[in-house]
Amino acid sequence: MDLKEFFQHHPKAALGFSGGVDSSYLLYAAKSCGADIGAYFIKSPFQPEFELEDARAVARQLNTELRIIECDILENGKVAENPPDRCYHCKRTIFSKLAETALADGYELLIDGTNASDPEGERPGMRALRELEVLSPLRLCGITKDQVRRLSKEAGLFTWNKPAYACLATRVPSGQPITAQLLQRVEAAESALKDLGFSDFRIRVFHDAARLQLKSEQLADAVKQRREIRKKIMPYFEPVLLDLEDR
Repeated sequence: MDLKEFFQHHPKAALGFSGGVDSSYLLYAAKSCGADIGAYFIKSPFQPEFELEDARAVARQLNTELRIIECDILENGKVAENPPDRCYHCKRTIFSKLAETALADGYELLIDGTNASDPEGERPGMRALRELEVLSPLRLCGITKDQVRRLSKEAGLFTWNKPAYACLATRVPSGQPITAQLLQRVEAAESALKDLGFSDFRIRVFHDAARLQLKSEQLADAVKQRREIRKKIMPYFEPVLLDLEDR
């Protein structure tokens, strides 16, 4: 089955849309196939502002209305407690909210941008998607991440080379409670590091310090700019640590 066949069988669906590589291409492909797709962005403390800006830019490029659903995910105690299966509780919450909103808009089917390169197994988030009967067209059609990037480039989508991005909650060690204030500090610190020219990195919380995880080719630059980095990040975290493992 290819995407054209998928959307022939499922011509109307609500898409959990992040503005990332996968969901952006899926939205493009669905519209190219003539499907009626509602694009829904779940705005929560777990998503940084630039993700919403990218989602809006893709929606404009594809002449699609972007529906924004506000969700204070930390109201769910199971999510805020940050247990090992936090992603399950988070996915259940946001996709349940998406299902409720989409159904009121006339969409009964939910889809997402999981691709064929994403490991399935017993990952908590994947379990939540299965329970809620969310379909993943890219996975079902055997389309890998590399293929998504290539096809996105051919389609003229600016997201084709966008780095993979995991939600802000992944920066907090499992078992440490998550607060909106902590996530705001992480987002601000990562924005400051981005302003210095770094990309495709993570700032992890480590005993209230900032642990910088960079690509190996950026480590030398980080050492050279250590004073500037420390100055930029100190308003949010102290100390600032450099993880020498390749992210």
